[in-house]
Amino acid sequence: MPEIVSDPSTINRSTALHRVYKKNALRIGLGLPLVLTAAASWAQTGNEGEESSESRLEQIIVSASRDPQSGLNLALPWSHIDGDAVALTGAVHINQLMQRSPGTWISRGNGQESLTAIRSPVLTGSGSCGAFYMAWDGISLRGPGFCNVNQLFDLNSEQAGAVEVIRGPGTAVYGANAVHGVINSLTADPRQGPGQRYAFEVGPNDYYRARAELRGERGDHAVGVYFNGTTDGGFKDDSGFDQQKLTLRHDYRGESWRVTNALETTNLNQETAGFIRGFEAYEDPELRESNPNPEAYRDSWSLRAYSRWERDLNGRDLSITPYFRRTGMEFLQHFLPWQPTEKNGQQGLGLRVSLAETGDTLSWRSGIDVDATRGWLSEVQADDFSPNLPAGVHYDYEVDALSLAAYLQGDWRLSSRWTLAAGIRLEHNNYDYNNQTGDGSACAPEVTNCRFFRPADREDDFSNGSFNLGITYQLADTHRIYLRGANGFRPPQTTELYRLQAGQEIADLDSETIRSIDLGFRGDYGSFSYDVSLYAMQKEDVIFQDADRQNVSGAETSHEGLEFSLYWNGESGWYAGLDGNIARHRYDSSANLLGTRLDIEGNDIDTSPREFGSARVGHERALRSGSRLRGELEWVHLGDYYLEPQNEHKYEGHDLLNLRLAVDFNSGWAGTLRVTNLLDEDYAERADFGFGAYRYFVGEPRGVYFEISRSMP
Repeated sequence: MPEIVSDPSTINRSTALHRVYKKNALRIGLGLPLVLTAAASWAQTGNEGEESSESRLEQIIVSASRDPQSGLNLALPWSHIDGDAVALTGAVHINQLMQRSPGTWISRGNGQESLTAIRSPVLTGSGSCGAFYMAWDGISLRGPGFCNVNQLFDLNSEQAGAVEVIRGPGTAVYGANAVHGVINSLTADPRQGPGQRYAFEVGPNDYYRARAELRGERGDHAVGVYFNGTTDGGFKDDSGFDQQKLTLRHDYRGESWRVTNALETTNLNQETAGFIRGFEAYEDPELRESNPNPEAYRDSWSLRAYSRWERDLNGRDLSITPYFRRTGMEFLQHFLPWQPTEKNGQQGLGLRVSLAETGDTLSWRSGIDVDATRGWLSEVQADDFSPNLPAGVHYDYEVDALSLAAYLQGDWRLSSRWTLAAGIRLEHNNYDYNNQTGDGSACAPEVTNCRFFRPADREDDFSNGSFNLGITYQLADTHRIYLRGANGFRPPQTTELYRLQAGQEIADLDSETIRSIDLGFRGDYGSFSYDVSLYAMQKEDVIFQDADRQNVSGAETSHEGLEFSLYWNGESGWYAGLDGNIARHRYDSSANLLGTRLDIEGNDIDTSPREFGSARVGHERALRSGSRLRGELEWVHLGDYYLEPQNEHKYEGHDLLNLRLAVDFNSGWAGTLRVTNLLDEDYAERADFGFGAYRYFVGEPRGVYFEISRSMP
């Protein structure tokens, strides 16, 4: 889908920046669960190490209600990737980290680009952006109506304290876009970890990354500073990037008020490589490293800040959180033959006010959310391509958006075994659109089939509600079963309403809605834990571009699946884990999608593998020198999937192995070796079929990364 970009005055582009093991892997991948079992049995008699005293399922989850809660009792499917996993993974791209969440696939584009799937296909094209709520400490990365499919590169996930995922519609504390799921990155607590830590990492293709972490406490105050900067020459020709991220956090714990102030800013300058074309072109050594679009680039920056004030108010917790965000982006639309340049951006202010009470029987939080955002977009083509694709300004507009919402979310302990969770949210979104170029066609008057059409100034309103209702039953002290029903909504995005084509004067679109039901089981058997969820979801009024290039709504899709997380922590320092997903995502109506010729009802949605997941086996032990060693072998599996709605072309899927070894010396020094794609598999990060050809983003070959770090009190 076309993306939103920034005011040119906010972006300073640096012109200097513009420049068969398959079968073996599959056998190893399929055999890895047996390896895990064997390792577990053998480890019972091995050298004794340390065992985690806390169950994975009793981790504290904050994303469900904005309050810390034990994950064991939550009546919804969640994942929690803690700071230790973030550090060990040392992700070059966030997709490497999110392998640890079942049902979640962050499809890696070139450089730092990505597309998201959570209980869904990888969504592309009209209607794709905005199906997920991407958040930083619970605050959306973009304003309602101004999503971007690549917005995860706005997060400093490399130094997050944790990353939490809610799969399926969010709770009442989330509003627009919490349809297929929520990804919430949590800033690191400045009171945890060493006072100083510095790290330097090197990898293939002139990859270098430096990281610094500074923490300090004085009285009631604590401060954390987290910075990382990366430069990457790129595996493909003319495809490197430079990236910098900074997070600041200040905590104050006074007699009356508890205050958290945080700021995060990111900058990305990227030379982008486009698709390579041809059936299984990713296996061709001459094509793998080629870049058909050496002229392509993307420059993006973001800034966010909030101040959360909390205090006790007559036995209830009052929370007041004002926040600010601003983003800007410029990129060449190299995926279009006429290659226009898009600039977009947004800035906004928000306020959250809530009141909460935690009791032995009843706990609840109610609140009001206000978000006011101004977004802008321009698209300019440098050269004439054809009469209906002319040079000049295609679009230039601003939108003032206002979102108002009220919600109530609570948990009621019905008895010693039964707990009820329920929530409701009402939300109103208003868009005030101002066209800053000529209304109507962007082409000469005599052109009757102009691609670009600019609507006249207008105002649009969307009012939606969401609910969730779940009940949890305690089978035993550490075993739970839950049933949950929920719905979510997604108002049309501004690009779908105001970036029209082929003479469409008005996009009369409805909000997308989704209904979901979950049956879940989770619990512990000593050192073994499990978390399993069966789900079914039905999405209606799906927005798409039809065969006449009109943005319309009314399609339906269905989504059913099984997700599971199985973990084992042995007394000897060995551990093993498996996160998997078996699902099917289908068109549930005969929508006349652009480019289709046949009835697609019942077909798999393109780019939706029916199974994917990952497994890990690792060991941690103390060395005689007083140092500690940790090693982990990871298998990543992605099943085959169709490349277009007619289900006539397919990608075969792939299996990868990754190896991580980390040594913490007692002197404060540490070293980490990471080997990605250990068996040097030829694979595609994402496959597609368009314009009559197979197209691929190529997966990178074996990569060896070494990091050395120094920690001080």
